[in-house]
Amino acid sequence: MKLVRTEDAVGQVLCHDITQIIKGVTKDAVFRKGHVVTEKDIPVLLSVGKDHLYIWEKEEGMLHEDEAAQILYDICGNTFMHPSEIKEGKIELIADCDGLLKVDTEKLNRINSLGEMMIASRHGNFPVKAGDKIAGTRIIPLVIEAEKMEHAKKVGGGVPVFGILPFIKKRAGLVITGNEVFHGRIRDTFSPVIEEKLAEYQVDIVGKEISDDQPERITECIQKLLGQGADLILCTGGMSVDPDDRTPLAIRNTGAEIVSYGAPVLPGAMFLLAYYGEDRIPVMGLPGCVMYARRTIFDLVLPRVMAGEILEKKDLDILGEGGLCLSCPVCTFPNCGFGK
Repeated sequence: MKLVRTEDAVGQVLCHDITQIIKGVTKDAVFRKGHVVTEKDIPVLLSVGKDHLYIWEKEEGMLHEDEAAQILYDICGNTFMHPSEIKEGKIELIADCDGLLKVDTEKLNRINSLGEMMIASRHGNFPVKAGDKIAGTRIIPLVIEAEKMEHAKKVGGGVPVFGILPFIKKRAGLVITGNEVFHGRIRDTFSPVIEEKLAEYQVDIVGKEISDDQPERITECIQKLLGQGADLILCTGGMSVDPDDRTPLAIRNTGAEIVSYGAPVLPGAMFLLAYYGEDRIPVMGLPGCVMYARRTIFDLVLPRVMAGEILEKKDLDILGEGGLCLSCPVCTFPNCGFGK
């Protein structure tokens, strides 16, 4: 950096904050380090006693924080998102649509380990809405070696750190099981819960079937809804290991491929996920906890299904850490540790 007369500093980059103190009014930085001095800034700088300024000298092989910040955004940014204005080496990523946030965690960690730059984000595999802040990035020093930013680009490998999978409109079919509901002994209280959760997405319910506990009947109900054009099947109840809980058998008998029966999540350990046919139509078996617990494994899996992801068993197997809902008196999900 070098010292110059303030009147000669137009177009130069400040190397430090300039503080303005007005008794009883303000004590704050009127200009931040990295600010590019303009003609209209000169009277303000003189009014705070700055006859001379320390400015950044352009050096071969060095980048200003804002130049480097743009490179960092290029490493992170993807379709369905846009950058905020660059300020003091900082850029935020903003979602352009509702969808599922995807994060390349390994790449994120590798870039953060390089030093002098940082990326902080939301957790991946959770929903975001248009206008939501996805991540914030920053170059730490005022200037950074161009070589270091080139290395960061190599780590990025040309594939963005973040992505958004827009939610897909689906047609859902509900199969409510249980002799007690089928014979009218009790009221169906499961459907309203499922319908409320589906209402958060673009879902049309094409039909609802109520079945007794006979697996043949449950299988028929699933196939009927598939015939009506359902591309998402949700079966409620009959998911435990009790001899008379036959929903898993009924789902298997449709010819659907079982991905997993059971998951390391509480509530929701008896959850079942399967896919039917060449179109890989999701078929879920929802245990009773989905009806009475505020948040369960269904809340973790549904957004990914609505984004069109085809989940594998390993996607469920890794949910154990963070898979314990604490049933807080006031639920703040997803702003909590559940699923993370």
